[in-house]
Amino acid sequence: MSLETIQAKLELRELVDAYATLTDEKRISDQMLLFTPDTQFKVYMSDQLVANVSGTAQLEEEFNGHVSLVKRYFSLNGQHVVNVDGDTATGVVFSHIKMLRDGEEGTEVLTDYSVQYHDVYVRQNEKWLIKERTSKYIFVEAKVLQS
Repeated sequence: MSLETIQAKLELRELVDAYATLTDEKRISDQMLLFTPDTQFKVYMSDQLVANVSGTAQLEEEFNGHVSLVKRYFSLNGQHVVNVDGDTATGVVFSHIKMLRDGEEGTEVLTDYSVQYHDVYVRQNEKWLIKERTSKYIFVEAKVLQS
């Protein structure tokens, strides 16, 4: 493996970790800087397409709507399998996400998500960006937290 490929893989890992960190911090405007302006973002729950967004303007609107419903996030990235080809790359990120929301009658609901992000990356102006992201929610478990 060449030094350039190793460097690209390190930078791509930093990119996907920045995405998770910015999600946890609810810094959506900063998160949009990780995407190409013409990005494509899809979400599948099991095999059903539930979201298909084009461009960072629409993506930021969608994310802000979602963030308004969530009290706290906690994201943990696992494997990141990447194939680099010059200034383009593809990758799969395995992630575990927890979201805490208000439930009924003063309760809180904790939802655990096991997700695979299937990505297409491009390097523009010496910086890696996410051009396409397909989120596949494999397992979803919600429970009401006891007071």
